[in-house]
Amino acid sequence: MSKPTLEIQLQTLPHQPGVYQYFDANGKLLYVGKAKDLKKRVSSYFTKQHDFGKTKVLVKKIATIKHIVVETETDALLLENNLIKKYQPRYNVLLKDDKSYPWICIKKERFPRVFSTRRMIKDGSEYFGPYTSMKTVKTLLDLIKGVYMLRTCNYDLAQDKIDAGKFKVCLEYHLGNCKGPCEGYQSEADYQEDIAAIREILKGNFKDSLSQFKRQMKAHAEVMEFEAAQRIKEKIDILENYQSKSTVVNPKISNVDVFSIVSDEGYAYINFLQLSYGSIIRSHTMEIKKKLDETDEELLQLAITEIRQRFHSICKEVFVPFEVDLGEDLKVTVPKLGDKKRILDLSERNAKYYRMERFKQVKIIDPDRHANRIMAQMKTDLRLKEEPRHIECFDNSNIQGTNPVAACVVFKNGKPSKKDYRHFNIKTVDGPDDFASMEEVVYRRYKRLLEEEQPLPQLIIIDGGKGQLSSALKSLELLNLRGKIAIIGIAKRLEELFYPDDPIPLYLDKKSETLKVIQQLRNEAHRFGIEHHRNKRSKGALTTELELIPGIGEQSIVQLMTHFKTVKRISKASFEELEPVIGASRAKKILDFYNK
Repeated sequence: MSKPTLEIQLQTLPHQPGVYQYFDANGKLLYVGKAKDLKKRVSSYFTKQHDFGKTKVLVKKIATIKHIVVETETDALLLENNLIKKYQPRYNVLLKDDKSYPWICIKKERFPRVFSTRRMIKDGSEYFGPYTSMKTVKTLLDLIKGVYMLRTCNYDLAQDKIDAGKFKVCLEYHLGNCKGPCEGYQSEADYQEDIAAIREILKGNFKDSLSQFKRQMKAHAEVMEFEAAQRIKEKIDILENYQSKSTVVNPKISNVDVFSIVSDEGYAYINFLQLSYGSIIRSHTMEIKKKLDETDEELLQLAITEIRQRFHSICKEVFVPFEVDLGEDLKVTVPKLGDKKRILDLSERNAKYYRMERFKQVKIIDPDRHANRIMAQMKTDLRLKEEPRHIECFDNSNIQGTNPVAACVVFKNGKPSKKDYRHFNIKTVDGPDDFASMEEVVYRRYKRLLEEEQPLPQLIIIDGGKGQLSSALKSLELLNLRGKIAIIGIAKRLEELFYPDDPIPLYLDKKSETLKVIQQLRNEAHRFGIEHHRNKRSKGALTTELELIPGIGEQSIVQLMTHFKTVKRISKASFEELEPVIGASRAKKILDFYNK
């Protein structure tokens, strides 16, 4: 029997929850997805118009569809996650993580030891974690060591061996860090009380330990045992100090997983906080590279399943920024107010900080990836047809109405290209007229680029509002370039972005990277223009004074400035200093002029 066509495969799909797999003509797995209704979800790939290029390519490559029907949506989520990790299909986001996270182990033995490990051994021991930072593990172990006296030796403390006197107390006993169970100085019941308290602390519950120590301290104080009471008070201080650092929300919020997402064109960053008794006991941020223009909802759904599996979370409730379908076994809460909203905001802040750190790292390690991300973001934010790999920004400078000049700065791939910067002296405009000056320089700039067959920019930025933008547009129309190059104006006061034929300005987030690039362009154009303006005014002031001297021409001025550097030095020079530079006759004229 020949292989059924795609149409037949689609017709026979069930209206059931499950996981679907796409294979190419060579039998290679392309993509794994999950669905509440397999038939509806898979059919949408072949009936819907896809805007994203990679999705179109994926659909063209699909030759075979396989599916697995499961009982519930939760099962579909878990199965999808496991298949993606196992096969890593080309068009799925990657959720692999080879990192070995540390745990805190309470060993299954008589008088259990408490220590850190990266290996889970299924021998009945209890494991708390995994923790995303070894620093957290060390802090917790130091806390436990400071409060409870536990053994650190690895002896087999069977009762018959203790009775036979096989062991001797070590230095830890004499230092006051262990109560000596190896010689029978501490009972197993007493030791297990400490282990029970440690178990609660590792869960984030300090309440029971604090209550117990306060009762003991009070009992010692009542019978005048002040030294013992002081030692217990020190333990209370250690616990309370740690608790105050770790408690960030209402202690009533317990056994909850908190997730938030921050994304851009190419990547998403999902932060995970785990709460127990109001304390954050775990924090982790995952970076996901997008493959098919996935939505935040899809990515968050997948990441929650993966993170909860990875960290063995058994919490029955999650806080998320928007509704996601995680199956019927998990309560999904979207906080709007109060402590719950504050903890969600904290999670989002962690995701943003992580994203910023990654940007800084990528900028150093992989500048090409950084540039690609910025360009893709600018294209989206500024509603452009193509990425603005080449941007030019214009600024006018006419301080106090004198020496009008303009500057054009050029950015390529988000970075200044200083060799392409250009200055313009205004030639056709009398007096300070920003609009006419802008019209002139834009016309001159692009007329020259067209004549020399140089590449044109994808984006022009005009430093100014609607008036300057309209003037620049006139020049583009004269050169038949309107509509061929994107152009926007930026007004200084409120950082408004103006578009041609649109009276309503665009406002970007003040922290957006797109706005920062535009501000950098604008500031650089302003600096470059002011620098040229200053030089021109300075040069004009110098030459004007020397040109007033009868009989002193341009050649003589150049010779004098080359030798003396400043007009002030020329004005104070003696005949003997001037005569070798420009001759006796001209030297006498300069002396006569300044001695008046």
